[in-house]
Amino acid sequence: MNGRWPRWGADAGLVVLTFFPALLSQPYVDASGPAWVSLTVYEAVGMVALCLRRRLPATAFVVGFATLLAALVGSAGAGAKLSPLVFLPPAVLLYNLGNHCASWVRTVSVFLGVTVLSVAGLWLNRLTTDSGDFQGGLDVLAALAPMPLAWAMGFATRTRQELLAAAESRAADARRAQALEAEQATQRERTRIAGEMHDVVAHSLTLLVVHAETLRARGGELPDWARAQVDGLAAAARQSSGELRDLLRVLRDPADAVPLQPVPGLGELDALLDSHRAAGGMVELTMDTAPESVPGPVQLVMYRVVQEALVNARRHAPGSPVRVTVDGGEGGEGGEDGEGGELRCVVVNGRAVRPATAGAGIGLGLVSMENRVSALRGELTAGPTGDGGFRVTATVPRERADV
Repeated sequence: MNGRWPRWGADAGLVVLTFFPALLSQPYVDASGPAWVSLTVYEAVGMVALCLRRRLPATAFVVGFATLLAALVGSAGAGAKLSPLVFLPPAVLLYNLGNHCASWVRTVSVFLGVTVLSVAGLWLNRLTTDSGDFQGGLDVLAALAPMPLAWAMGFATRTRQELLAAAESRAADARRAQALEAEQATQRERTRIAGEMHDVVAHSLTLLVVHAETLRARGGELPDWARAQVDGLAAAARQSSGELRDLLRVLRDPADAVPLQPVPGLGELDALLDSHRAAGGMVELTMDTAPESVPGPVQLVMYRVVQEALVNARRHAPGSPVRVTVDGGEGGEGGEDGEGGELRCVVVNGRAVRPATAGAGIGLGLVSMENRVSALRGELTAGPTGDGGFRVTATVPRERADV
């Protein structure tokens, strides 16, 4: 019902309010048998016409008005009078005609037909009734005179409803246009950012890959430790270049969000740690869960957490040993038991062996990790340890990974 009366309830209420007053007032006007018969037949037909008013507004009004004329003429011929309230149903039907009939041709035809019926009813009334008390005159004219006002009120209501519908349609069009404009502006900004990232980063990465591959081609002229460093540099540059290409493609067209490169996960942690070792770092991994048992979104988040933690360790604590623990729920770092249904990743690095690079990083690494973990309704904690190191702990519920 959506907070409104059902249609049958509205019809029932309208029938009571329209036809019941005439029944109540009729005993005070004329309680004779012919009057009650005429009133009963008229109201029975009028109720049917009132129930059909929405589907057949013109026909319902003509039928109701014609039945009223027949009741008035018939009762007058039998020397009986009907209550003046019998004119209430035609007024309601006339209001409905103005509210639901949008055809001017049909409306004019109805008025002409009703006029002809009125003239014919008065003529029959003169033929069938000799007494002036039962012949229609100024009293009938006084009852019919306000009828056009009911049609005007219905027409005004329909016009207002059409204006409101048109205003709502224009408002909906404006909202759609605004949303489209915002989407286009967002897409333009994405394209601009993608272009700037391409100009600033992509060319430098491409040049880095070229230089690294050139050094690999001349690896015979390099010492063993340098060849390992060059191999790690080339692999890292190619991976970064591929991920940057995926990011730029998504920025240009968000609908094309499928990455070209495989999405990294826990299965690629060994390769990530090897690249850290190739850069001169020390790291060990403890993982008590199978990667295939972990949902893909959780694997990606944990991989990025480990990746960023290793980068921060190289920047701020160069040469320090790093411990990476991935706990699937059977045990955690420091002897703490992991909660069932959660995956916990702990990355701890020790005190720096060599001085850190001044001004290393821009301070967005932890923010990025926290945003990734929060997106899966997880929790990230990071802070210094008692021995001068740093600890990063990420906990993500498995059951909400697919949300």
